[in-house]
Amino acid sequence: MSSDQTPAVPESAEPRPRRLTYAAALVSLEGLALVVGGVWMFALGISGDPDGRQQALTGGVTLIVLALLPLLAARGLLGLRSWSRGPAVITQIMALPVAYSLLQADSMAIPAGIALAATAVASLVLLVNGETTRALGIRGPGRASE
Repeated sequence: MSSDQTPAVPESAEPRPRRLTYAAALVSLEGLALVVGGVWMFALGISGDPDGRQQALTGGVTLIVLALLPLLAARGLLGLRSWSRGPAVITQIMALPVAYSLLQADSMAIPAGIALAATAVASLVLLVNGETTRALGIRGPGRASE
């Protein structure tokens, strides 16, 4: 690739804040966990091991498709795209009731619920942080002219 083909990075461009990188990492971790869970459910459905084969196959496909939201949001966060914060925040808000239901279980799901709740809360804190908001170029209501 010649130097003519490489995109020039403006010298005034600020580096991506560390908090934004951490948020993208946590969001992508959740997306990858959804993919792993979906593949696992799908594999159980194919092997015929679960109680309901159709339910396991549908659940596996659903989890894999749901994983697209946080994975695309994480990619957008790493690329400093302002649109990516919305899907990332929505993913965290959707994770909180799931974490709560895991915490109500009387099984090995409790540690998973604790991990999910901690990840969701940490991600939300990182995503609404002022430094992250400025890096993504998001302005508050009524501040479009600033």
